[in-house]
Amino acid sequence: MLSRIADLLVPAVGRLAVTTDPHADLGPGSIIAANHTSLADPAIVVTALRRLGVEPVIMAAAGLWRVPLLGRLLASEGHIPVVRGDRRAADALDRAADALDQGRLVLIYAEGGLPRRRDVAEQAPRAFRSGLARLAERTGAPIVPVGQAGARRITSGSTAKQVAGLATAPLRRPTLHVHVGAPVSPSGVRTVRTAQAQAAVTTAWRTATAHLGEPAA
Repeated sequence: MLSRIADLLVPAVGRLAVTTDPHADLGPGSIIAANHTSLADPAIVVTALRRLGVEPVIMAAAGLWRVPLLGRLLASEGHIPVVRGDRRAADALDRAADALDQGRLVLIYAEGGLPRRRDVAEQAPRAFRSGLARLAERTGAPIVPVGQAGARRITSGSTAKQVAGLATAPLRRPTLHVHVGAPVSPSGVRTVRTAQAQAAVTTAWRTATAHLGEPAA
């Protein structure tokens, strides 16, 4: 249901294009790692993946489960709440591993939160947390890097600016782009695996940003 809702909302607020690497493979049991820049980008990424025939299990901040209706939808569809800075974060990895074992695809935002910037400019993914590498190491699942660009044209900045951006987006219809890269299987110690995954997502993000005609910082 969340995917269908995103399918309806995203075309109303922007013009989304989706591209894939020639070797992209969204096979069962894959981890999808995407860059995170805006409150709008999960809906954009989910819509792009749906166009490619994929409806992932999403790992997201546990606070979303406290939002009326949204929380019930997230729970009923098997998405995974992540309690950051708490021992319960390990429970989220257990649930993600189970979903991968069942052949589901799991979408993870390894940056662990949104940037504090208030401008709308594109910027490379920030440092990744270790959860992505730990999940890949534990399950042996390939990581599919996804780069999205343009979401900050819909919502960014202060709360007032985000509300205004969302309200005016149907009139502005900003360009949005999602690029799916080829799967990677990081190796080495955990810090190296994390850096390799971040580099792959950064490459996918640069491709998405190039389609917007903006410089990739």
